Parts: sequence; C-alpha cells; structure tokens
Amino acid sequence: MLREPSTPRPDWTEKCTGVGFDYHSLDGTYWDESACYHFSSAEIDELESAAAELHSMCLQAVEEIIRLDGFEQLAIPRWCVPYIVESWKLRAPSLYGRFDLSYDGENPPKLLEYNADTPTAALETAVVQWYWLQDVRQGNADQFNSLHERLIKRWKILAKNIPVDTPVHFACVKDNPEDLGNLEYLRDTALQAGLDARFIFIEDIGWAQDLGRFVDCSDHPVRVLFKLYPWEWLVREPFGTNIPVSGTIFVEPAWKMLLSNKGLLAALWKLFPEHPNLLPTYPRPGKIDGAHVRKPILSREGANIAIYSGRGQEIFATEGSYGAEGYIYQALHPLPEFDGNHPVIGAWIVGDQPAGIGIREDLGLVTTNASRFLPHYFD
Repeated sequence: MLREPSTPRPDWTEKCTGVGFDYHSLDGTYWDESACYHFSSAEIDELESAAAELHSMCLQAVEEIIRLDGFEQLAIPRWCVPYIVESWKLRAPSLYGRFDLSYDGENPPKLLEYNADTPTAALETAVVQWYWLQDVRQGNADQFNSLHERLIKRWKILAKNIPVDTPVHFACVKDNPEDLGNLEYLRDTALQAGLDARFIFIEDIGWAQDLGRFVDCSDHPVRVLFKLYPWEWLVREPFGTNIPVSGTIFVEPAWKMLLSNKGLLAALWKLFPEHPNLLPTYPRPGKIDGAHVRKPILSREGANIAIYSGRGQEIFATEGSYGAEGYIYQALHPLPEFDGNHPVIGAWIVGDQPAGIGIREDLGLVTTNASRFLPHYFD
C-alpha cells in the first residue's frame, strides 16, 4: 500500500460535475486527485476477505443482540423493539453498508465503525474514482470497485419484495448537497434496475391519519421508502411511532438499527474476542489497559470523539452534539500515516457481497466531514 503523487486532470471539475458530483469542493478540497493510493492484488484480496468476514460477524451479532434483549445498551426506544425483531425474523432485505477500516498494507485491517444505515460517498466511490482510473491509469491498473453494478443488481433483487407498479420514494434532508448527490445517484441505480424511483425531501413526507399511511406531496401513499436519514433520528420524530403500523417498506430495514450503532463494536468484541479484524471495545470505561478512544454510540462524521492516554488523560477531542445516549470505549489503534496523511478505507457491502473501497484521508487523527476523498488502483 503506497500513497503516490498524481497530476490532476485539467478538466477534472467539469468531469466531476458532469456525473452529478457537484459537491467536489464542498468546504474546501473534498475530491483530491493530487495523490492516489496504490495497492497490490494481495492487499485488495485481504480487504475483500475482511469485509466479507465482518459482514458475516455482524449478522451473527444481530441474532445475539435480539436473543439477549440487548436493546437498552444501544439506546433503542422500547416501543420499536418488536418492530425491529419482526423485520429480522422476516429477513427484510438490506441494500448496502460501509465498513470503515484502518489498514496499512502490513497488518490485518481493523474495524473502526460500521456505517450500516446511511453510508455516503457512494457516488465518488462507484463512479468518480472509476472515471479517474480510465483517464489516468493505463496498462494493468485496476480498481476494487464493483459498487455500481452490484447496486443495480441488488435493486433488482429487492424489487421482488415490492408490489408490482409500486413506486419507491427516495428521501433525504433539505439543504445538504452531499446527501442529495448521494441520494440522486442511488435513485439512478434503482431507475437502471427498472424501478419507479421518485424523489422527495424527508421533511415533505406527511402522515394521513384517515389512511394510516405516510404520503408524499401529492397525497400518494409512500409504500416503499429509501431514506438517507438515520433510523435513530426517524424513530424519535413526532410521527415515528406510526412507522410499525404504516405498512411502509423501509430500505434500510429496521434491524439495521442494531448495526448502525457503535454499541455494535462492543457486541462484536464480546462475541469474537481477539479476532484479528476487531479492536478491544467495551460499553464501560476501565476495561482497557493503555490508550483508548471514547466514541458516542450514536454519532456521525467524527463528532464527539475523545482520545485518552494510558493514564486516562484526554489528549485529543472533537466537538459536537452527541453523547447523551452513552459511549463505547475502544482500544486506540492509530491510523497509518502516509506523508503526514491518515487514510481510512471504506469497504462497501452490497447485499451480502463486498463491492469495493473508497478512501478518505485527513491530516488529523479523526476522519470528519472535512476529510478528503482520494482515488485508488491496484496491479
């Protein structure tokens, strides 16, 4: 695994915008092709195997959390537990997820967290870096990237659980260009799979009391909803308690609440102690001898992360509004450093299959929404 300098394409901004990636310079530099990461085929094989193994372990963790009634440790409202359990019993199908891994090419990839519900960076992973590869790299260069094809194939499978002639609504929040760009890309993959995919802002979804249904701006029932909006927010909305009786099919399904929660990391360590792709993680402090990281069980974009020395002194922290629901404590595993940069590898899962990687890097120790996205290739 190497970080290599690369000459940006002179027309890269136009090419990015042309595929819907118009947030490429959001808050400064987001898409960065002045460098790239170079892997060997063996390293890619190791990342693919780790993603497949972690996915299998996460499904076992869902089963165990339900068996032990471990919902309280995940700060899940009690009223929606039966709904979650039912979605798991029915094996309500999932579309995708993204593991965030620390990897240096020499030691086993380590799971930092799992973005199982609303992972972003799909467009830049599936499309933007692929076009970069075609323009810049020649010869035997390839890319671990089947995300686009697998998403379309997965939508075709999910369509089998959707009633005929039923539209799928795609929703995200207003005034968020990154979420909108990702949503429109995912909606396009559904359209390519033959679905009637319709856009709506999450704020514009209403509740029709007489129908007992969620409805769109035209008062048409929202029977299937892909939501780029976290489950932990959705169930705390004023109309959240109507979800179980609404009849709406949700993508991602409700059981993904158990995986899109950093409490999962403690559950995995308990189930699979000393696994080479896991870090020691506990729901309470004091279990780890040495430096560790405190993470809110519900947090996003690197907010409210604190790093402690082995003596318990805080040596680094990020700000934010998370933490009220509780924390997990994970052994510190510093990100690898390449020319002063710290990459995190996002390993994608579509259905049950690994589907590629995207890389974000930062000069700091924590990846945030200001971190840069760099392309990759392998021999």
